[in-house]
This record gives sequence, C-alpha cells and structure tokens, in this order.
Amino acid sequence: MKSSLEIAQEASMKPIIEIAQQFGIMTEELEPFGHFVGKISLSILDRFKNRPNGKLVLVTGITPTRYGEGKTVHTIGTTQALKRIGVNSCCVIRQASMGPIFGVKGGATGGGYSQVLPMENINLGLTGDIDRVTSAHNLLAAMIDTHIFKGNKLNIDIEQIFWKRVIDMNDRPLREVRIGLGGPQNGIPRNSGFDITAASEVMAILALANDIADLRQRLGRIIVARSQDGKIISSEDLQAAGAMTLILKDAIKPNLVQTYEGAPCFIHTGPFANIAHGCSSIIADKIALKLSDVVLTEAGFGSDLGGEKFFNIKCRMSGINPSAIILVCSVRAIKRQGSVGELESGTPEMFEGLRRGCENLSHHINNISSFGKPVIVAINAFEGDPSEELEFIKEEALNAGAYGATITYLFLKGGKGGIELAKLLMEAIKTDPKPINYTYGVEDSIEEKIIKIAKQAYNASGVMFSDQAKEDIALWFELKYNKLPICIAKTQMSLSDNPDIVGRPSDHFISIDAIHLSAGAGFLYPIAGKMLTMPGLPKNPSATNMEYYPDGRITGLF
Repeated sequence: MKSSLEIAQEASMKPIIEIAQQFGIMTEELEPFGHFVGKISLSILDRFKNRPNGKLVLVTGITPTRYGEGKTVHTIGTTQALKRIGVNSCCVIRQASMGPIFGVKGGATGGGYSQVLPMENINLGLTGDIDRVTSAHNLLAAMIDTHIFKGNKLNIDIEQIFWKRVIDMNDRPLREVRIGLGGPQNGIPRNSGFDITAASEVMAILALANDIADLRQRLGRIIVARSQDGKIISSEDLQAAGAMTLILKDAIKPNLVQTYEGAPCFIHTGPFANIAHGCSSIIADKIALKLSDVVLTEAGFGSDLGGEKFFNIKCRMSGINPSAIILVCSVRAIKRQGSVGELESGTPEMFEGLRRGCENLSHHINNISSFGKPVIVAINAFEGDPSEELEFIKEEALNAGAYGATITYLFLKGGKGGIELAKLLMEAIKTDPKPINYTYGVEDSIEEKIIKIAKQAYNASGVMFSDQAKEDIALWFELKYNKLPICIAKTQMSLSDNPDIVGRPSDHFISIDAIHLSAGAGFLYPIAGKMLTMPGLPKNPSATNMEYYPDGRITGLF
C-alpha cells in the first residue's frame, strides 16, 4: 500500500472556497489561508443561532500502542462513510503538535484514505495557531521576569513562580533551566524550565473558551506566582491578559480543511490528553453542530484520559451533550494488552492472549458507557490481521455490553470501509441524548473527585496522596478553587499510572504526587506517577527520514 503522504500528494483537492460554499458558509465568513485552508469567523454562530444543533458523536479509544489506534482515522473516515449514505456530516479534530511529528508518534491528520488535506501544511504549522499560543504564553513569562527586574512592585517570590516557558518541540534539555545568567543586565537569576506548547494552559484556555470575551476573562485568571506574603499573582495583576488576547484574536477562529473524499473538517487547538484535557475546541464543535446533521469529534488517547475529560470538563463547560460514542481498538492494541507478542495466529495460546487483552477493551466499554451514551466498538483492521482474530474481538465487545461492534477498513478503503459503522451509528443516535452521568459532582471535595475518577476510569482500588498533594489540596481549598473539575495527568500507555502495566489491572492504587491549578482553563490538574510536560525525541526520530527537494517534493512525512 502507498504511504499516507503518497496518497495525500495524489489527491485531487477542491478550493476551500468551494468546500465552504457547499457547507453553507458565506464568503464574508471565510478567511482563506492559501487555496486549501481557511479560517471561519465566529460571526457565523450569530447567523445560525436559531438553527437546531446536529447530533454529536465522540470518538475515543482503548489503551493505545505508542503509534495510536486510529481515533483520528475513524473521526475522518466515519464522516466520509456517513456522506456516502447521504448524511450531512463533518468532523472536528485537534491540530498536530510538531514535537511528536518529528519524534515517533506521527501527525494528527489521520492516514491512508481517511485523512485530511493538505496533509503537509496541516502537520507543519497550518495557520500558525500553535505559534500564537507559544507567543502569548511566553509574553506572560517575559512580563513576569521584567516585573521582578524592574522593581517587583507585586513582591513576587521568585521561588514560587509557577509559569514556565513553552516551545512546540520535543526538547528534553529544556525541562529544567536556569535563567537570568550573564550579569545584572540579563535579569534576576532563577530556576525555571520549558513545557511543550500543547501542555500550556493557554492552549487549554483556547480550547475551552466559548467566545472572545470568555477567552479574555480566562487569560486574566491565569495564576502565575505567589507573593512573599502568600498572595496569588495573576496575569491580570501583571496587566498581560489584554495583549495575550490580541495575539490570539485570529487563533480563536477554527480552521476549515477537507477530507480525502471532500468532506468538511474543522481543525482547532491541540491539547494533549495525557497532560491536558485532550479535546478540540468548544467553538469548533459549536460551529460544526450548526452546519451539519452529524458531527464527529475526537478526544485524545483512551477513554480513561481524553474520553473522561471530554465529559467531565468539556461537556460541563460548554453544555454539549453527545448522542453516541465510537470506541476504537485494534488487533495490535489487544495483543499488547494481552502480552501476546509474536505467538502464531489461530493457536489456543493466541486466543487466550486475546481474551486477556479484551479485558482492557471491556473496561473501556464499561467506563465510557457510564456517562449514559450508546457505545459502538470500531475494530480498526490493518493489512494482515487474521479474520478469526477480528471476529473474536468483535464478539468480546458485544459480550462486554457494547451497543454494537463492527470491523472497519477506513485506513485501507476510506469511507466505503466504514459503511456498516455509519449505519450502526445512525441507529444509535435516533433518539435525543439523555443527560450526562458525570463521574463526580463539582461540590465533591478534591479528594473525592480524584478517587471517583481513579475507580471508574482506571479500575483502581484507591488513591495515595503524597504530602505535597495534601498540601496542595489544603491550599486550593483555602483559596476557594476546590469546586473546579479535575484534569488528571497520567500515562496513556496503561490504565494504571505505570506505563508498563497492561491489561485491566486491579487492586492497584493511583499515586498523586502534586495538584496544580489552571485557574484560567478552569480545572485542577493532579500529577499521577512520573508525568513529563516536555517530551524528548527518541533515539531514531522521524525527522531523520524527512527531506524537502528543490522541486517541492516532500518525503518521509508518514
């Protein structure tokens, strides 16, 4: 089979103006960014404010391998399949971070015949939204250090500055740095560090803001430090939020592109689900719901991460209520969860390993079903997957309580490889969605919220709070931040906080080392286990395979 890049390069794209017109977007609501990408004005929501919303479908997955399991492929491919059966549909996905693109995981444009175009532009910066987030974040960091250097009127304690700098690249030496070196003219020396831009609170705020006014207020609520006498210092105190909003005034507008088969797709914001809430923007979802009968939106990694946060954070803040859930798995992922390795297909040992692996699938079905929505399991088939193994997983999914289960070939065949999934989905969303069964109430204590998430999403027996976490809980209660939702930072490679534990672990405890505050985004984020907010490149990064030639050819980009 051709590579995803080769397939993308051979595709026949329509001008973005044509995609917009077919989608009901007026010329004055589209801001073209070249021939095949455009930004959408938020004024479109005013024009369609009285139009009923379409049906929203969440796409999430089981515990993935390091390559991902095809959630983006299914978000895009199912949209194409719905189009093939006559349904007015579109999809909403997150924007790719360039760190993982040059690392190992790859981009965020789907793949094969279920991808969005132009693939190269999307993976390499698109319209510059991530750069805007980086600049807004680092402006605030620069204003903090300048304030201290120029007299420190707010009496900021340099040992209690929470705001680091960010960069959109995997760069492990920047995790811990010392700044202000080289003499008095270079500022006050202090310890600091860098996070990847996708982990920035500014990225989370952009994704969760309902409009430009909400964005401005949230940016002003960012807590950056404490003073010598214990007071919290905000972005508003530093008078930075206005300028940050100015930097983000265009980044708040969703980007419109097209799928391989010409269906519309919104790409907007890119928070990671293991260190943030892992969902595309509220604004993009709301615009898509006004323009389509069915909208597919993804949440990163597994149902224990992006899926849980989609409901408990994004739906809570937006009022969005999905009608159904697609849960993606693959033979590859099930085998990893069952520790099968390279056993011969069709043997009793292989099927015993698949059964163990399906315990992980069963947990994800139970977890995501708890929110009160029908769950359809999509088994992402790859070339060479034995049919008996695919059918075994399908049967296990149905036995575990899925509304439906089907084998899909969206990567290999595009929309026609997901017709059965599209038909199942249309059956599942016939009725109006019931209210969401949230995992916890906002009035619950911080400890209760974390414990409820750990038991439901991670199948844990309980939670162990470090002394630092206990101090953090007391501080956020004292400062009246105890009623915020919870966004746990946890490894995506396991249901536990240990990436090496596979399957459906039981009798395990989640360790919470610290609990940080994202006051602007509107959540507390506990750190479970050893989580990094700045990834590193692998020994053989994908960047080593990439090349750009004078004739414009690109190679090695997936």
